[in-house]
Amino acid sequence: MQKATFAGGCFWCMVSPFEEQPGIHGILSGYMGGTLENPTYEQVLTGETGHLEVVQITFDPAIFPYEKLLELYWPQIDPTDATGQGNDRLSQYRAAILYHNEQQRELALLSKEELGKSGRFDKPIAIEIEEATVFYPAEEYHQNYHRKNPEYYKESRIYSGREAIIDKYWKTE
Repeated sequence: MQKATFAGGCFWCMVSPFEEQPGIHGILSGYMGGTLENPTYEQVLTGETGHLEVVQITFDPAIFPYEKLLELYWPQIDPTDATGQGNDRLSQYRAAILYHNEQQRELALLSKEELGKSGRFDKPIAIEIEEATVFYPAEEYHQNYHRKNPEYYKESRIYSGREAIIDKYWKTE
């Protein structure tokens, strides 16, 4: 088993694309980076701790390789926006790929380069690829939030601008 960690705005919206894929054995919402040990959601929400909202995925690379995770990650975000996603503008909503080993770093860099050359975007790909640091799981009520609070989750996706981002950059005719 390996870990993969992605930041892409609100962590609630980053769980469902990865779940129920073969070889995915767990997805946790949480926090990474920052200066505060064991941060709470309320602390991270201020945008002052330096943490990112992330999802950490436990996966079997023999069944679901890291490249496939990257293929699922990019269409969840606006990769040209380095400062947040949609209406989520505080620092905890910055998107990033947080690699756990050298192979992940190399694959993420290659994937970013290929996306930049694709011609899909009129601005450069701005998402940072950073080394993973300590992961702090979010509070239990954030885990599988989309299943626990489906109506509010649906409203949050619309309000956050997530659906507009996906429609603008990733929907095909």
